[in-house]
Amino acid sequence: MINRTVLVGRLTNDPKLKYTGSGLAVATFTVAVNRQFTNSQGEHEADFIRCQMWRKAAENFCNFTRKGSLVGIDGRIQTRSYENQQGTRILVTEVVAENFSLLESKNSNQNNGQNYQNQQNGQSSPSRNPNDPFNSMPDIKDDDLPF
Repeated sequence: MINRTVLVGRLTNDPKLKYTGSGLAVATFTVAVNRQFTNSQGEHEADFIRCQMWRKAAENFCNFTRKGSLVGIDGRIQTRSYENQQGTRILVTEVVAENFSLLESKNSNQNNGQNYQNQQNGQSSPSRNPNDPFNSMPDIKDDDLPF
């Protein structure tokens, strides 16, 4: 049996790094991935995929990425459930990332992060590189996220 997932997308927020009681690092983050087709208005929609990463890879990921970073994620899909405070069973599906790749230079990432800051402050952002294959990726604002 095979359970393998590869994602290429942008981080919707800075990854969050926490440590378990036994000292293991765990990072949680969400990757926005464009769908290959357009909706009835001719726009690309995105899927927002929850991910987690463990140990040293999690620490490195948090040190080198931030909101807007273009990343490649290699991992597996995992489902789990828990009971919330109201007694309702919650089912969670997420990607457990085992490897990651940074898919743009540090300078590009800084400029991209500046784009998000400018938009949040109501300023226009610099134009994007038209040769960028991910040029169609919509800018994601916190208000656009379903969580």
